[in-house]
Amino acid sequence: MIESKKLLQNKIKELAIKKGVKLISPESIYLSSDTKFGKNVLIEPYVVIGEGVKIGNNVKILSFSYIEKAKIGDNVTVGPFARLRPDTILENNSRIGNFVEIKKSKIGKNSKVNHLSYIGDSVLGKNVNIGAGTITCNYDGKNKYKTKILDNAFIGSNTSLVAPVKIGKNTLIGAGSTITKNVKDNTLALSRTSQRELKKRKK
Repeated sequence: MIESKKLLQNKIKELAIKKGVKLISPESIYLSSDTKFGKNVLIEPYVVIGEGVKIGNNVKILSFSYIEKAKIGDNVTVGPFARLRPDTILENNSRIGNFVEIKKSKIGKNSKVNHLSYIGDSVLGKNVNIGAGTITCNYDGKNKYKTKILDNAFIGSNTSLVAPVKIGKNTLIGAGSTITKNVKDNTLALSRTSQRELKKRKK
């Protein structure tokens, strides 16, 4: 059984290589037979590609990434250590970085989710920047809700977006904010408590 799986994997990888896919350390990579590859695709070691994945041209999948039922556009980089869950769409020139998880979301052209973030049930427009540690709070224990982030929005690090919520165009969300209401276009939104400094008691 194990040997037959290895033989099948070898055959799938050989076909991918013939199509021009560059596999770094093929023995450490897992591919599915239905994966559709564009031109000039690079896959680094320890990548798993599950069923239902379509990959465009000039794409790099970096090490330790896991992808299933996702569509990846042209000139996209994914990983390392990224997870693309079902119904993820990455449009052209987008970037998904390390320790980022995307689920049932569309990432628009030239948008970036570079570090340590979770984006679920969301639609991101063009030129959106998601800061490190940002999460979409899409689940209340019973229902899933959507987050919409429009073009050119900049989401500061360590931000929580509590869905359902809409972030307007050209908007800046200050780092460390928890956003629970819609944010209008061309605005700065902040949600923080005031910083205080108290003298330490002497022992």
